[in-house]
Amino acid sequence: MHLRNSFLILAVASTASAGTFAILGSQTGSWPAVLSSVGHLPGPATSADIFVAPPGTPAAADWQAKVRNGAALILEGSSPLAASFGFNPRSETVSVIHLIDVANPTLPVIWGQAQSLPRYDVPATAQVLAKDRWTAAPLVAGQRMGKGAVLWVALNPGPTGYERFPYLMQTLASLGFEPTVRSSHLWAFFDYSYRTRADPDYLAERWRKAGIAALHVASWHFYDTDPARDQYLHLLIEAAHRHGVLVYAWVELPHVSEKFWSDHPQWREKTALLQDAQLDWRKLMNLQNADCTEAIRTGLRSMMERFDWDGVNLAELYFESLEGAGNPSRFTPMNDDVRAEFRKQFAWDPLEIWKTHNDAASLRQFLDYRAGLARRMQEDWLNAVETFRTFKPDLDIVLTHVDDRFDTGMKDSIGADAASVLPLLGTHQFSFLIEDPATVWNLGPQRYPEIAKRYQPLTSHTEKLAIDINIVDRYQDVYPTKQQTGTELFQLVHLASTAFPRVALYFENSILKPDLSLLAASSAVVTRYSGNTLESPQDIELIWKPEGALVDGKPWPVQSATTLRLPPGSHTIIAGSKRQGIALTDLNAKLRSASSEGKSISFDYTSDSRAIARFDRKPAGIEVDGTAISSSETVLLPRGAHKVTAR
Repeated sequence: MHLRNSFLILAVASTASAGTFAILGSQTGSWPAVLSSVGHLPGPATSADIFVAPPGTPAAADWQAKVRNGAALILEGSSPLAASFGFNPRSETVSVIHLIDVANPTLPVIWGQAQSLPRYDVPATAQVLAKDRWTAAPLVAGQRMGKGAVLWVALNPGPTGYERFPYLMQTLASLGFEPTVRSSHLWAFFDYSYRTRADPDYLAERWRKAGIAALHVASWHFYDTDPARDQYLHLLIEAAHRHGVLVYAWVELPHVSEKFWSDHPQWREKTALLQDAQLDWRKLMNLQNADCTEAIRTGLRSMMERFDWDGVNLAELYFESLEGAGNPSRFTPMNDDVRAEFRKQFAWDPLEIWKTHNDAASLRQFLDYRAGLARRMQEDWLNAVETFRTFKPDLDIVLTHVDDRFDTGMKDSIGADAASVLPLLGTHQFSFLIEDPATVWNLGPQRYPEIAKRYQPLTSHTEKLAIDINIVDRYQDVYPTKQQTGTELFQLVHLASTAFPRVALYFENSILKPDLSLLAASSAVVTRYSGNTLESPQDIELIWKPEGALVDGKPWPVQSATTLRLPPGSHTIIAGSKRQGIALTDLNAKLRSASSEGKSISFDYTSDSRAIARFDRKPAGIEVDGTAISSSETVLLPRGAHKVTAR
């Protein structure tokens, strides 16, 4: 959306719709999916500020004026309208399969099929933003015109919207039509080994701007005390809190740490070949051994006490491997304790699966036992980390569990059985983070609403469901990029955000630089823009630069230099007088309501962990539920539902 125009629309309470787009003609193609991925909404052509003109759109005299007065016009291919703006096809054709985009010129962008296209002439005033790698034929070009802009593409973006031009939304934003809304509730995973030289303050500020609310830190690097590493993590957590980002301990049991593996060879997990279970990067320990588990609990408690964690994430707490029993060299658990327990219960050794018990019934008996064992293990470790609340009462707990409803083979492959674990939400306080399995990374963004449909009937605690998106190079043949970026990434995050209350990303260092500026917009869910009214099922941030605002007719105290934070629901927003009193500039929690009285403000929030509130100045005093707490520009608030007053 064109920001300058948008602010004017909201400020004067115009009848025009802010942040809306219209497709000229009846064939919309994939443009709605592209534009809505960063929060633009469809609307009537009489009030939209972004327009898409498909091939063959007739020219009209008023389009030049519309653009100069603030419209964005997206021209697809050849048309009389495109020609009127100087985009004309030649008789010469080029075969295109590999393009270069200025948003990320070193990234290979390769189409699944070559396309034969006319070579186009573009206006001398337009900037070529993407071109054919081999002929330099222009494929995407754009230019500002007065208050508006023109964006031209040589052909449509593809059936789903991301097959050909990953960075169309970045290009539209660079032309002045940035999204109007954003959300700051994303989680992201963090691995210290990729960031040893990065400045924590720089990273934390960048994470919050990208809409990241919590960082899940690879805690196995910090399980054992090490002065240099410990100092780094202390600085990281302090910087994260200073910028409004929470920090969780990401635990990857049965992997504990390199030192734990080295020091305790007697507790190592075994594969079906009775080899030590060092599989990929994880070095697995025997969690069925009482001495081993007691040592791990002691070590985890020590690590949780050493650092100022906001939560803990028990991730991937089941068995190897994705190949299941078909690959005995990776199949676990085959340690002595598991084999003895199984032998006592069923009167045969599970190692016989590859020998005398190599029948389907025997394999099924062990696989079902194995899934049950994983379920027991998950509840045992939930119980263990819940004891940490005795010294960290505000600790949030997350259980990351690979999806086995969409990919139903996961239960037999690794022992994951969500249906048996989800009832624990009724007796334990934790979030259930569903991990997208590698086997479906090549499938499109529409899988997230489908995954949600398969989990919602399994629990009455759907507010505790979350989804983890793996942003990685995929092993399948995928186009146009091996890793999700641009429109594909935005569609993934946006559709996941509409289907789940929380979205996590693996991992913060894999998100490409061009995507960071629009990541928060892609996670925002807006159901309606109408005049000066905005509606959303979640608390949301509206880009806003007037000095003050009236929300639902009242002065609004939750405002930074660039955004208004709004609670869920429908709200009317117009410009107001500059606020004289204190303002809440950022809240890492769910905002439920807010009000101001003179120079004081009050707000209600809920949070599964501690909350972080940031003010534009140090308050003279802060009260939580009527009890005074120490005052600072950035304060940590208790877990749960609370009312805060600041003056």
